[in-house]
Amino acid sequence: MIGDVLTTSVLFEALKQKYPDSKLHYVINSHTYPVVENNPFIDEFIFFTPEIEKSKRKFYSFLKTLKTKNYDAVIDVYGKLSSNLISYFTNAPKKISYKKKLSKLFYTHEIERKKKPEYRSSLALENRMLLLETLNVSFNSIQPKIYLKNEEVNEAKLLLEKSNIDLAKPIFMISVLGSSIEKTYPLKYMSKLLDAIISKTPNSQILFNYIPNQEKDAKEVYNNCLKSTQEQIFFNIYGKSLREFLAITSHCTALIGNEGGANNMAKALNIPTFTIFSPYLNKQNWFGSMEIKKHRAVHLSDFTDYSKKEKELAKKDPKTYYHKFKPEYIIPELESFLGNFE
Repeated sequence: MIGDVLTTSVLFEALKQKYPDSKLHYVINSHTYPVVENNPFIDEFIFFTPEIEKSKRKFYSFLKTLKTKNYDAVIDVYGKLSSNLISYFTNAPKKISYKKKLSKLFYTHEIERKKKPEYRSSLALENRMLLLETLNVSFNSIQPKIYLKNEEVNEAKLLLEKSNIDLAKPIFMISVLGSSIEKTYPLKYMSKLLDAIISKTPNSQILFNYIPNQEKDAKEVYNNCLKSTQEQIFFNIYGKSLREFLAITSHCTALIGNEGGANNMAKALNIPTFTIFSPYLNKQNWFGSMEIKKHRAVHLSDFTDYSKKEKELAKKDPKTYYHKFKPEYIIPELESFLGNFE
């Protein structure tokens, strides 16, 4: 997934700091490339394409190609069957991954994941950095970064200006929808949050982050908003590609909405974020307390008693638990966040 690929990119910067003459290759799903394009710490990208994934013959050919690379170490962050086989087929003397039921069959070094953060970072980042300890690289607070070209940033600026967006006023990118129903804050609730944004910052301008097949639901959010809010929403301005979305977001004051790849991308662009976590997720996995100065995140457990069992139930029945996560809980936190941009 895009957020995972972006987060894992911190390993390359950490390795280059320790071993500046090293050659570092990154095996990724081809559709995730835009978030790591131009990364100066990655020497070569190796793309795992949909064609390779669907064909056993092409996958085997892919594995044979990796055998010729003569790697000194392979680090598997993914830990699924495909990456198990990729690691196994290399000639690397060191093969590092997280400890799982069958991991000893594929790896020379098995790493036990942390259950609680040690350095006030997210568990996603701290556990990734753990994978480097075998290579004598200690934890540091490197954050993911996205590298845009000047031309991309300038083209996005022109697009916004031609669309009557005032760059001198606050611009909020809204992740109105999650990647699935389990990660999507109820649409009517989201509309109330947008009304609260305009009430708190009347001069702000709102953009929606959605893809074409989500337009119907995005439109429902828009239609449920107050007329005064609708007047501040520029519904038809959105990134036609992932790089265009990134370039547009780089001009935004903040990104607000459902937890997912867009939030991670905004952070990597150094844009403040306000994130709504699904009730079944563990907020610590993707949000560290060290981020609080610039970013905010809310979870149902921040406002109500919430057991581990309820998190499991929430994944099976997200609608019921999202219904409990009322806008009235979130709005005071959101208004506090927006106070930074008045």
